[in-house]
Amino acid sequence: MKQDASDLHIAEGRHPTLRVYGTLIALENEEILTPESAEGLVNELMPSDLKDRFLKDRQVDFAYSMKGDGRFRVNAFFQEGTWSAALRLVPAKIRTIDELGLPPVLHDFVKLTQGFILMVGPAGHGKSTTTASILDEISRTRKVHIVTIEDPIEYLFSQNLGIVSQREVGGDTLSFADGLKTVLRQDPDVIMVGEMRDSDSISAAMTAAETGHLVFSTLHTNSAAQTVDRIIDSFPPAQQEQIISQVATTLVAIVSERLIPRIGGGRVPAMEVMLMNPAIRNLIRERKIFSIDSVIQTGIKEGMMTLDYSLASLVKAKQITQEDAELYAANPTELRKYL
Repeated sequence: MKQDASDLHIAEGRHPTLRVYGTLIALENEEILTPESAEGLVNELMPSDLKDRFLKDRQVDFAYSMKGDGRFRVNAFFQEGTWSAALRLVPAKIRTIDELGLPPVLHDFVKLTQGFILMVGPAGHGKSTTTASILDEISRTRKVHIVTIEDPIEYLFSQNLGIVSQREVGGDTLSFADGLKTVLRQDPDVIMVGEMRDSDSISAAMTAAETGHLVFSTLHTNSAAQTVDRIIDSFPPAQQEQIISQVATTLVAIVSERLIPRIGGGRVPAMEVMLMNPAIRNLIRERKIFSIDSVIQTGIKEGMMTLDYSLASLVKAKQITQEDAELYAANPTELRKYL
C-alpha cells in the first residue's frame, strides 16, 4: 500500500515482488523465499476451511481483509510443487467515475433500468474498479436492490439509498450459474456477475436483462467486436441464431479498458466505448461483427469512442507519451491520424 502497488507475488526462489504501475519490482531488502517460507505466508493468509480444497484442486481464490485499510483478492496456487500466491489490492474506498478519469458517458449507465452492460479488457486493467464505481453511484442515488455474484467478493459496498447484497461463489452460492438461476427470486433491480465463465452464465445474464433488470458483467476480451464474437461462439451452432437475437436486443454497451503509464507516475485509463444503436443492432443480427468498429468511429457525438481516439486524446492532454499510446493502439495508423 505504501508503494502504491496493485499486486504482490509470493513464490519460492524469489524475493516477494510488487507490481507498481504495471511494472514488477522485487523487494530486494526481503529475503528470497524458500519453499517453507512461501508456504508459511500463503498458509497464514488462507482461511482454514479452504485448505483441504486447495490441496485437492491445487488452486483456490479467496479474499483477505486488513482492518480498515482494504482487502486483497488472492489466488493461491501450486507451481513446481510449492505454494505460491498472487494478491491483488482492492482499496477500501470506491472511487467515483470522475475521480478515476472515466468518460462522462458512464454516468448515463447509472440511470438505466434494464439492459446488459459489459466491461472488458485484459486482467489487471481496471474492469472491477470501473464496475464498482458505477454500482456505487447507483447505490448512492437510487432506491434499488443490487445483487452481486463474485469469486471472491472484492469491493465492499456501503448501504446507501439502495440495498446491496454481495454473494460469494463457494460460500454463499455454489457457482456463478447457480447464483444466476436463483437471483431473480431475490427481487433485484441491478445484478452484477463478477465474470461470465461459460455459456450457462452468459445465457442466464442475458435472460435477466431481457426480463427487465440492469445487468453488469466482465469478460477477458480486447474489444467490443471481439466480445460479441466470443459470446456468440460460446454456444453450439444450433443455438447461435437465438443468442444473436438476444445479444442484439439486450446489449446496451461494451466498455473496453486499458491502463496506460501516466507521465510522472501512476496509470490512466484509455477506453473503447460502444453504445448500442440501430446500426450496431443490425450488424449483430446480420453477423457483420467486423463492421462494428467503423460505427464506433462515427459515433463520437453519441458518446462512443475507439481505443485509438481515447489514446490520442490522452497524448494531446500530455497525460501519456505517444510511444506508450502506440504500444496499446488497436490500429497505430488510425492513432497517428487522430494525432
